[in-house]
Amino acid sequence: MFPLGTALLPSMLLPLRIFEPRYRAMADAVMDGDRTFGVVLIERGSEVGGGDVRTDVGCLARVLDAEQQPDGQWSLLCVGEERLRVRRWLPDDPFPVAEVEPWPDEDPHDADAAERVAALEPRFREVLALAVQATGSDPGPVALSPDATDALWQMATVTPLGALDRHRLLSAPSLRARAGLLAEMLDDAALLLRARLDG
Repeated sequence: MFPLGTALLPSMLLPLRIFEPRYRAMADAVMDGDRTFGVVLIERGSEVGGGDVRTDVGCLARVLDAEQQPDGQWSLLCVGEERLRVRRWLPDDPFPVAEVEPWPDEDPHDADAAERVAALEPRFREVLALAVQATGSDPGPVALSPDATDALWQMATVTPLGALDRHRLLSAPSLRARAGLLAEMLDDAALLLRARLDG
C-alpha cells in the first residue's frame, strides 16, 4: 500500500518518484510481483517518514512503466484501475501493507444513473474550456468512454478538483451518488473559474 497526499482514481495516471527506503523496498516487491499496489489518501500527516493517518478507501494502481536508478530510486508511471476498501491495516514491515477487497459499484447496470452521467458532459466541457482560459493549460481533446462508469472517472480525473473532492467521489457507494457529487463539483469549479477570469 502506498499512502499519498493525492487520491488516485480509476483511469487516472500517477507518476511517482520513489526515494524513501521503505517505498523503494515496496517498489522492488511490486516489480517482482504483478506490478500492482494500493493507493490511499493520507488524511493527516506526511507520506515521508510514517506516522500518517490513512483513509480506508483507495484505488488499485498498476505500473505501466518503470525505471530504476543506480542508487535504487524508482521512477514509476502508474494508472488507477479499480476501487478498493481496506479491511485491515497490517504492521508496516518495512512498508505499509493491508488486507483489501475490490469495491464495485452498488448499481453497475443503473440506466438512469448512466443517463445522469451523460447529462454531465456539457457542464464538463464548459469547465474544461474555462480552465483553459484561466490557467492556459490545455489537456487537449478528451474523448469520453461510452461506458458511463469509465466516462465519469475520466471527467473526474480531468476536472480541476482537490484531493478531498476526488476522495469523496472515490468513496461514493454508487454511480448514481457519484454522478450527483460530480454535478455539484462541476458547478463549483465553473463558479470559481469564472470568478478567477473576472479578476
